[in-house]
Amino acid sequence: MTKQPVVQKTRCAIYTRKSTEEGLEMEFNTLDAQRESCEAYIASQKSEGWFLVPDRYDDGGFSGGNLERPGLKRLLKDIDAGKVNVVVVYKIDRLTRSLMDFSKLVEAFDKRNVTFASVTQAFNTTTSMGRLTLNILLSFAQFEREISAERIRDKFAASKKKGMWMGGHPPLGYTVQERKLVIHSAEAETVRTIFRRFVEIGSATQLIRELAESGAVGKNGRPFDKGAIYRILGHHVYVGEIAYHGEIYAGEHQGIIGRELWDKVHAILATNTREPRSASTQVQTPAPLRGIIRCRHCDRAMKPTFSSKGGRTYRYYTCQSADKNGADACPTKTVAAGEVEAIVIKQMRTMLRTPEIIVNTWQADGEVSERDVGEALRRLDPVWEELFPVEQQRLVQLLIGRVDMAKDGVQVHLRSGGLSLLAHELVDIGKEVTA
Repeated sequence: MTKQPVVQKTRCAIYTRKSTEEGLEMEFNTLDAQRESCEAYIASQKSEGWFLVPDRYDDGGFSGGNLERPGLKRLLKDIDAGKVNVVVVYKIDRLTRSLMDFSKLVEAFDKRNVTFASVTQAFNTTTSMGRLTLNILLSFAQFEREISAERIRDKFAASKKKGMWMGGHPPLGYTVQERKLVIHSAEAETVRTIFRRFVEIGSATQLIRELAESGAVGKNGRPFDKGAIYRILGHHVYVGEIAYHGEIYAGEHQGIIGRELWDKVHAILATNTREPRSASTQVQTPAPLRGIIRCRHCDRAMKPTFSSKGGRTYRYYTCQSADKNGADACPTKTVAAGEVEAIVIKQMRTMLRTPEIIVNTWQADGEVSERDVGEALRRLDPVWEELFPVEQQRLVQLLIGRVDMAKDGVQVHLRSGGLSLLAHELVDIGKEVTA
């Protein structure tokens, strides 16, 4: 009696993908068609021990130009867990259209001795010729994707030049009907009011206040802020035009305001435009409390700002609410940066000397003795003034979790984890000095 050879079982996972969501709601869609072909291919390899794993790895509506796909991520996770031996796809471009991504996938497959097969393209990834064939196929897939992207960009640009609306959320004053912008009468009146009143008063801050009092809101249903006002005033759509890559084209839609009103608004905007801050100026301007100082009245972050006069730079922290909605929106408004930083640092240094802080740091850490914590924190105080500004800023960000700013004072909240890190750092320095 002839002994039958033992066939090793090979676990096969099917991966399917479609770039768009169109048609996925159908009872039998393209993902199902891909899977059916792959199932038939796996069944044909039954004599080789191939069998299908029950999990599905489908990505409907995801591009093959990157690896950010939930189904693919699950597949890679299962491969890493040793649950899959072969990945089966209908065509190689279903797996990826990027040559660079393909090399990443091959590396991930090789780590777990996983191969993959294409139903419509015969190759074997275990041989050098198979890899060469696959690289050629992927090069053409990537070329096809890039050509398609260029066609889409060219079509988009040509449509914009014809003044067509190319989708997206319609601006305030318009709705979209049959892929065209149509004036929304109630919203359009708000737009006209914004343009007219800006010409009359020349102040976005006062205009925000008036709009809030009248109950006017933007497309999102929220009150207007400065950013929204300036976006509306600068949007060419309101004068019947379409802007694209710095070029202006006549639009297919009807404008809401006339050219004369538009020109008056932009003459005022040109007069009010300040010289933009250079990148070097922003880098050179210190802001130790950036990201940690908040307005207690508005519960909003305060951002570092500055102004220049007579060759001198004056630094401030400004409440985001006041910056967006005008000074009247916040009682704190703007505070001089130097003054508030001095108060915060003084409070911080005082707190570091208190026994309660020392004990709490020691108890929270447990690795450094109470005596070492006390010595370390006390050692910092007398040398503070000798530290470089960049080191002072690092320590402020390390030690302070939040600064609450209000008209009646400043409240500093220490970062407990930062205290432990600093204590370790200072204890280690002390050991090096005495060694």
